[in-house]
Amino acid sequence: MERHNTAPPDDLAIVLTCEGQHGPVIHAVNRPARLARVNVGARVVDVKAACPDLRVEYADLAGDEIALNRLMLWARRWCPWTVVDGADGLILDTTGADHLLGGEATMLIEMEQRLSLLGLTSRVAVAPTWGAAWALARYGPVRAICPPAQLAAQLAPLPVSALRLDEATLILLRRLGLKTIGALADVPRLSLTRRFARETLRANPLLRLDQAMGHLAEPVASKETRPRIKAQAQLAEPIQDPTAYLPDLCEDLCNRLTHHGLGCRRLSLSVYRTDGEVSTITAAITAPSRDPVHLSRLFDDKLERIKPGFGFDLITLEAETVEQIAIVQNRFDGGSDEELHLSQLIDRLVARLGERSVKRPVRLASHLPERAEGMAGALSDAQGMIATLTRERPIRLLSSPEEVRVVYAVPEGPPAQFIWRRQTHTVARYVGPERIAPEWWKDRPGTRLRDYFKIEDQLGKRLWLYREGLHGDGRGGTPRWFVHGMFA
Repeated sequence: MERHNTAPPDDLAIVLTCEGQHGPVIHAVNRPARLARVNVGARVVDVKAACPDLRVEYADLAGDEIALNRLMLWARRWCPWTVVDGADGLILDTTGADHLLGGEATMLIEMEQRLSLLGLTSRVAVAPTWGAAWALARYGPVRAICPPAQLAAQLAPLPVSALRLDEATLILLRRLGLKTIGALADVPRLSLTRRFARETLRANPLLRLDQAMGHLAEPVASKETRPRIKAQAQLAEPIQDPTAYLPDLCEDLCNRLTHHGLGCRRLSLSVYRTDGEVSTITAAITAPSRDPVHLSRLFDDKLERIKPGFGFDLITLEAETVEQIAIVQNRFDGGSDEELHLSQLIDRLVARLGERSVKRPVRLASHLPERAEGMAGALSDAQGMIATLTRERPIRLLSSPEEVRVVYAVPEGPPAQFIWRRQTHTVARYVGPERIAPEWWKDRPGTRLRDYFKIEDQLGKRLWLYREGLHGDGRGGTPRWFVHGMFA
């Protein structure tokens, strides 16, 4: 069915498995498998004996995690605060956002519809706390909505497994006859505290109950959310030029960045005109910075692009993109020579010439020398394509290898004498060979391999020489020799 890209039948029981302590265990099940009483966590060999028609597939745990993180960002269409909850859940803080979607009931229906269009089956619920929403979504009625006044009443009939406890604690509670949240809440806290006071959160039913009831805070805080860092200047009268206020704004912004331990990569300067319009200019930075003088100079040639209209009475400077930055000591007195940083020169060139006009070389993930280097924008994030240099390479690499004429060759070694650029070179010493095979996923069939040698001639000149091909390799005639670079 995978080859024909067709979905399996709706009545076919399918499970996803992952490795357990004693072999593969069930990780997830579909509806037919759940109706056949196939439980998550059971061993595959035991389940196959009771359900021989069960279809077993391996779970892609890493792919599921990536997909869930992407779904978490996608869910921010309903509210600005979303986080991943375990391996199969999302928590959305919709406080103050549900009325924009027609109310809580309409919002839940829209969530189910949009998720179904993505091919996902969902169970949604609204509750005042994280723990209550988790419990009602998994053990409560369809599209449950729990007002704060009914929190205890709606959670009381749910099983204790709705409190996000580990399996050992659930077994213990069932042996004590505490099968529902209501029964657990009726037990005197002192007796339970003596038993579970030193347990962790997942093994402490009192803490989980307090989280569900709202007595213990469990806020929804997105990990990706950065503090909004902005400096502003409110003016008594409208003006036409913000130049005089820019140094103070940069100083204020950098103080805020220092307080949060961050550096700015992109910032925007906005002026709010008296006619209601907003004019904005931006500047990008190569490396995170919080130097007010440097940030101010990035706008030297850009302030003229602001359209002041009849004047503006509010100026804001905001750090749009921020990153963690560490204080680097490069002087014996404990200071840092920020004025000597190369990134500041690059930033000024980009501000004057434009982002497309300034490039920088980067190492690429290729073992062929001519493909191991490329050009990237000065402000682009090329970390993903940078490769680690593992072998010594010449300080100068020719753009195109130059063929040499061999006068006398040594078997399995470099030529003893060769002519290059109309000069005869005699090999005094050499190191090698270093064999570099062609990249079969890029090169054409029949491309010959290379044997590189570091050689030094009679005058002390060090060259990087390679032989293309081998005798009898079936990919051409006599091997050819080339100079590819110079070491000194």
